[in-house]
Amino acid sequence: MDRTGLADFLRRRRSSLQPEDVGLPRGQRRRTTGLRREEVAVLCHMSTDYYSRLEQERGPRPSEQMVAAMAQGLHLTRDERDHLFRLVGHAPPTGSGAGRHLSPGVLRILDRLDDTPAEVVTELGETLRQNRLGRALTGDSTRFEGWERSLPFRWFTRPETRRIYHPDEHDHLSRLFTSQARAMVTKRGPGSRADAMAAALREASDEFVTLWERHEIGVRPNGTKSFLHPEVGRLDLTCQTLLDPEDGHSLLVYTAIPGTPSHERLQLLDVLASPAGV
Repeated sequence: MDRTGLADFLRRRRSSLQPEDVGLPRGQRRRTTGLRREEVAVLCHMSTDYYSRLEQERGPRPSEQMVAAMAQGLHLTRDERDHLFRLVGHAPPTGSGAGRHLSPGVLRILDRLDDTPAEVVTELGETLRQNRLGRALTGDSTRFEGWERSLPFRWFTRPETRRIYHPDEHDHLSRLFTSQARAMVTKRGPGSRADAMAAALREASDEFVTLWERHEIGVRPNGTKSFLHPEVGRLDLTCQTLLDPEDGHSLLVYTAIPGTPSHERLQLLDVLASPAGV
């Protein structure tokens, strides 16, 4: 572990970031150049004391999971992330671990989407990050571990997952998720993560097996998704997708047509999800 190099790198990255770069309010009377240590600690999901000790060349060596959280919190590029891993004394992630790092560009867009639900997912439907309204709409999907981080996997293995989606869409969504899984297995090949998830689903769900055996390809998502929110009621939302071709991540943004009941309910959800509405 290169403590001196790590401390210098962290200090320089912290000083180069502004609050608005990471979705934080600037506030008044700010004298710090860049972010404060406590702000970085929050972004990296660690205590301020732990982070401060790293900048002071003290403390234990962070785990690989902690380094990944620091890389994401500091909005590092992939090259910078790999450099951080090496400074700490870990090998940079490869394979499935590498695919969980969000690019700074995608993070900047997500940080600025404050008035509409949005989330970033992998090509297997694993939720990597949600904004405030995204969590308010569907719940915190990042709390799940393993394959359950994937909405298609939970769709077939956790019946409660379907409650928030209108019943009229259930059959289509089952066909859609199966079709997408089949296409991804073909694209990535035997032994891939896609292949492993499909195998796990065939073990866990008879419904998935039935649909898998149809070999249906090309099922398209509906233009409008209908959600049944327990507090605000039905929300008919349009989903726009921004694809990051380098990492294979998709930024999903849900919007409502102005003037519709869904638009009014989305505004109500915004109020309920705000700190003052909690």
